[in-house]
Amino acid sequence: LNMGNQGGKSKDPKVLGDAELTSLLNNTSFTKEEILQWHEGFLKDCPKGRLNNKKFVEVYKVFYPQGKADKFCNHVFKVFDTDGSGEIDFTEFLIAISVTAQGDARKKLKLAFKMYDVDKNGKVDGKEMEKIIEAIYDLLGEEIRKGENSPSERVKTIMRKLDRDNNGFLNEDEFVEGCLADNILRSLLAPNA
Repeated sequence: LNMGNQGGKSKDPKVLGDAELTSLLNNTSFTKEEILQWHEGFLKDCPKGRLNNKKFVEVYKVFYPQGKADKFCNHVFKVFDTDGSGEIDFTEFLIAISVTAQGDARKKLKLAFKMYDVDKNGKVDGKEMEKIIEAIYDLLGEEIRKGENSPSERVKTIMRKLDRDNNGFLNEDEFVEGCLADNILRSLLAPNA
């Protein structure tokens, strides 16, 4: 831990400063020891202290070797890259890990909504949702994409169930509340929630 003064804005991404540590203690459910262990592991995989999209896809492929992780990872990466830098620093990484691994269902669904909201306008339309469902199918190696299992039919069903005001898109509240009320939809749209 660097106890020195962090002068200037461009700090060394390999160093976990006191402010970052405090922020992670407040925003995740990890202990100080766990955070330091995660940081050590992160630096082993990312010696420069930053994770780019390519490396992120490599890591994901370890967990989903049978599927095509690229499309799905691009969506996930954009959500975790909160400052839009094209790289994920340790703080962004650990907050993402915390929410996906330990967060409550509502937090996980809010994160899932951000992933579905490809253009970041605060609402999800059918086209955005179809892209993500195709990416999930690729990731899981889903071959059967016809009839009611086709991404477009899935989207129609989802929109029918969740779009309460019938305006053609879902806001975060419709998405989260709808998924909380429907276990089948929740398992499809946010499997870990």
